[in-house]
Amino acid sequence: MRRTIACLAVAIALASGQAWAQKRGGVLTIPHIDTPPSPSIQEEATASVVIPFMPMFNNLVLFDQHIPQHSLETIRPELASAWTWSQDRTALTFTLRQGVKWHDGQPFTAADVKCTWDMVSGLAPGKMRKSPRQTWFANLKEITVNGDYEATFHLKRPQPSFIALLASGWSPVYPCHVSSATMRTKPIGTGPFRFVEYRLNESMRLERNPDYWKKGLPYLDAIEYRIVPNRATRMLGFVAGTFDMTYPTDVSVPLLRDIKNQDPEAHCELRRTNVNTNLIINRDAPPFDNPDIRRALALAIDRKAFNDIINEGQGRIGGSMLPPPEGVWGMPDEILHTLTGYNPDVAKNREEARTIMRRLGYGPDKMLKTKIFTRNINTFRDPALIMNDQLKEVFIDADLDVVDTPQYYNRVFKKDYAIGVNLTGSSLDDPDQNFYENYACGSLRNYTNYCNPALEAAFDRQSMETDVARRKAMVWDIERKLADDVVRPVIYHDVAAACWHPYVKNMTIMVNSIYNGWRWEDVWLDKQ
Repeated sequence: MRRTIACLAVAIALASGQAWAQKRGGVLTIPHIDTPPSPSIQEEATASVVIPFMPMFNNLVLFDQHIPQHSLETIRPELASAWTWSQDRTALTFTLRQGVKWHDGQPFTAADVKCTWDMVSGLAPGKMRKSPRQTWFANLKEITVNGDYEATFHLKRPQPSFIALLASGWSPVYPCHVSSATMRTKPIGTGPFRFVEYRLNESMRLERNPDYWKKGLPYLDAIEYRIVPNRATRMLGFVAGTFDMTYPTDVSVPLLRDIKNQDPEAHCELRRTNVNTNLIINRDAPPFDNPDIRRALALAIDRKAFNDIINEGQGRIGGSMLPPPEGVWGMPDEILHTLTGYNPDVAKNREEARTIMRRLGYGPDKMLKTKIFTRNINTFRDPALIMNDQLKEVFIDADLDVVDTPQYYNRVFKKDYAIGVNLTGSSLDDPDQNFYENYACGSLRNYTNYCNPALEAAFDRQSMETDVARRKAMVWDIERKLADDVVRPVIYHDVAAACWHPYVKNMTIMVNSIYNGWRWEDVWLDKQ
């Protein structure tokens, strides 16, 4: 079957006249929005890391880089040449490629696979500074190896989506012989590009790996990211030809129109990002430890106003799962509108919120004073300003507390905030990734410290379900409980464009994730 698909792809390429037209050489130059906390993908939690550094690595398996909507059906082999499930679906065995080398020349073996997921899953605690996706692998019991080229993941219970977790851009294999500290400063991978330098607040550069195990790849000599904090400057740089493409999630709906007016030849794609803007609430600290105040917060939000202002109406309103049609698991509107805070009658919602606040002693002459914590980039700051205005409608007066990226994530992980406007990106369009990462007890990415063991048991039940219709119903029940508990109210699901000049070839942008499509090993430049 895979051979048939591969032959079909070649035939299509031949028919389109694009086969074998690739050119070697050149440097792909891209602006970057801010300074990444570090290059260590396994220890970080922002697209600012995975986008520039994913080309350095390989996964065991990876979503097809040229199919825009990823799914279980689009998973392809990478460092694993094949995989099989045990009959009871609790053991996943990978046959590994031979002859693959790390960038420092050391051989890749099954020991690297075991080391990586022992660290990430917490089976070998203390090996990494932090593991944002440890809860992804809570169902992993152990990893065993059989020689140098076979590794088996043993699960506590069946989990059909487990292999999708391994196909994410967040799941590269790390070298067993390199320390975590080194991976944060001079990372080593097996991927198509090698680390050259990371100049704080200035730039990042990767160069072609001449010993890449995929013969003939990559086509580019290097990829260079230049850190440009100001978005208007980034857009002007692209239009002027300083950059070959925009930062892949940077172009808003209004900016897209401006770019196309100034550069009609630019190729731009507007798509869902599977990133939602949400309100995070420190439910352990007064006054937001009061569930009534949290409910008032949820009822204050006018989602349509946010979407109209930020996205000119082209974003989508939904729960924590990506809404359809791009998302498989999102709720239809008739169910969504029954959730707490999602009634389209905003005036009615806010009157209920004001009634709650008056009962607690607040009013127009006695506002609740607080701060709205957010990250110092446009996609965070802009909705934070709108949130600030909307909360005044329910007697909450807030100042903005804006911090740069490294400080932002350090404070979020430590729960050092009262309320905040946050962006949550889902690496996969799958409930397992979303629920365990963002809402499970003790997860580093559970920014609100929410913990509900009964609901977590529901996470497990939906995770084992193989019937799509039954699983959807279970997922929507979980969504309702998250909304009722005002865990992390989702304001809207974002939409954004990426643009590139026509000479950038073979670029594919995914429509249901911003984290999985940046290997770029077969992107090439057709400059004269």
